[in-house]
Amino acid sequence: QLQASGGGLVQAGGSLRLSCAPSGRTFSTYAMGWFRQAPGKSREFVASISWSAGSTYYEDSVKGRFTISGDNTKNTVYLQMNSLKPEDTAIYYCAAGVGSKFEYEYDYWGQGTRVTVSS
Repeated sequence: QLQASGGGLVQAGGSLRLSCAPSGRTFSTYAMGWFRQAPGKSREFVASISWSAGSTYYEDSVKGRFTISGDNTKNTVYLQMNSLKPEDTAIYYCAAGVGSKFEYEYDYWGQGTRVTVSS
């Protein structure tokens, strides 16, 4: 029900923009979040945005480099990632839920898109 796209291979210092679009339903009453899972690690919160309040939250390591935004008309959320580092390498997942940093508060998940940052 959520389709994540935009991942790929990029050199350190480069940029990527991830997109997350709904399929089959809308999530206009939900907040949207991005999580990531690096190889051998647990999935972690990256950023979230509230459609109603427009508020955004970021994990500390991505503040100032990543920007989450949304297009209400398309119910699509984006994650602009700049100044990418090798440690940003992970599978990135979008999710719909209450907008917190906790996985269990998200009800719907996309399939993930892989981001690889080479040094």
